[in-house]
Amino acid sequence: MFIRIVKLTLLEDKVTDFLDHFETIKDKVRHYPGCQFLEVYRDKENTNIFFTYSYWEDESNLEDYKKSEVFGEIWPYTKTLFKERAEAWSVDKVVTLK
Repeated sequence: MFIRIVKLTLLEDKVTDFLDHFETIKDKVRHYPGCQFLEVYRDKENTNIFFTYSYWEDESNLEDYKKSEVFGEIWPYTKTLFKERAEAWSVDKVVTLK
């Protein structure tokens, strides 16, 4: 499994645009081949900061997605909403506690 975390710092006046856009594209991302899980988190203090958290079967699935028509439709618009450049981390799960 491959986990990707992306931090998105949005322009304050673009938060609603982001949330509306995400609502229209979330199923395309979540059901892209290899995507096993997708969540979006919002910072409680800086409410224009969001994090996407996704599980992929392996790194090649994420790379395929980033080259896909779906990503090509989503990312150019999403970038117009940014206050700062997106930051991304690829992580390995170490421990899960239930």
